[in-house]
Amino acid sequence: MARKDRDRFLRRQALQPDYQGFRGNTAVPRRTPSPETETVVCSVCQRRRNVASDSIPTDRSSYVCLSCQGDAVSD
Repeated sequence: MARKDRDRFLRRQALQPDYQGFRGNTAVPRRTPSPETETVVCSVCQRRRNVASDSIPTDRSSYVCLSCQGDAVSD
């Protein structure tokens, strides 16, 4: 930390004892955990895909990945 930055920090901390620096008084927000995923094989291209557990069809052999769904729409 440069001298000027240190001086500014100490002045602000003297006025407000709880001052933590440029990040403020609040804690850093935490990222939400990513959804649980499972590996499923696409029935069209036969590639393995990581898919959210709640969006997997009951019959795993009928799963079609987003890439293949997009190709089917554009055809």
